[in-house]
Amino acid sequence: MTAIADQKAASKRRVATLAIWSIVVAFVVTALKLLAWRMTGSVALYSDALESIANVVTAMAAYWAILVSHTPADEDHPFGHHKAEYFSAVLEGVLIVVAALLILAQVWQSLRNPLPLEEPWPGLAVNTGAAFINAAWAWVLIRNGRAQKSPALVADGQHIMTDVVTSFGVLAGLVAAVLTGWHLLDPLLALLVAINILYQGWRVTSESLSGLMDRAVDVQENMRIRDIISANSKGALEVHDLKTRIAGRATFIEFHLVVDAGMSVGESHVICDRIEDALKAEIPSVRITIHVEPDDEAKLPRGTAAVPFA
Repeated sequence: MTAIADQKAASKRRVATLAIWSIVVAFVVTALKLLAWRMTGSVALYSDALESIANVVTAMAAYWAILVSHTPADEDHPFGHHKAEYFSAVLEGVLIVVAALLILAQVWQSLRNPLPLEEPWPGLAVNTGAAFINAAWAWVLIRNGRAQKSPALVADGQHIMTDVVTSFGVLAGLVAAVLTGWHLLDPLLALLVAINILYQGWRVTSESLSGLMDRAVDVQENMRIRDIISANSKGALEVHDLKTRIAGRATFIEFHLVVDAGMSVGESHVICDRIEDALKAEIPSVRITIHVEPDDEAKLPRGTAAVPFA
């Protein structure tokens, strides 16, 4: 148990550290993008900077949510606080939408009066540097967020990666605008950015709401869980009513285990312990509930298979 506790503590420290650095990176990137906007006067770069401001706020929210989600279960929250990270992800989606609406307002003004860019090349160089910083950090967040099963880190990383794609698209368009003199490209690019941000905001929010609605594990993970249970349920007769749900980094598993009616409580408990130990060894932060039932509750005929699933 000490090893498991140490592992959980190490995971908490790693996720919290990444969340703190995410705030630092968000401030640096936002400052660079605002500088690029001030140097050029580009509404497209303004839209890029505005999205990064949303990144700063959501990075702070993600850090708070991660701290809350790692708080141990208590009397008021006996199943833990794992879902806190989903609230952070929902907030991120909402802020993305707000940023898109602000961009659209600026686009409207620029379409009515398109202006040439000021000091375009230095400004584009600064924005390019910010984009590369974002790309590296997004990869770090997504990779570690998935490894630690942290929806807040994954959502933050995906949002930043969207920002990276947007930045490079804007940079390519602005280079074309400078070379061709088509100043209308600047607000049109900002319009495309706003539309893309709206889509990403909807996607992040919908995925987070799905988590709040107790979404089950995917098919591949479900089959893996079934295989682990079957391989470690020797002595039982049947498994049925397997249910799963995901809450942040935690996976909840519940099922009914049918045993011979004459089996003692101690014997059935040994089987349950064996199954629980196998699941905990393969699935981090798993919570398991097993309902032991006598053989008259079986849903399949006796002898159909070795510990079949009904």
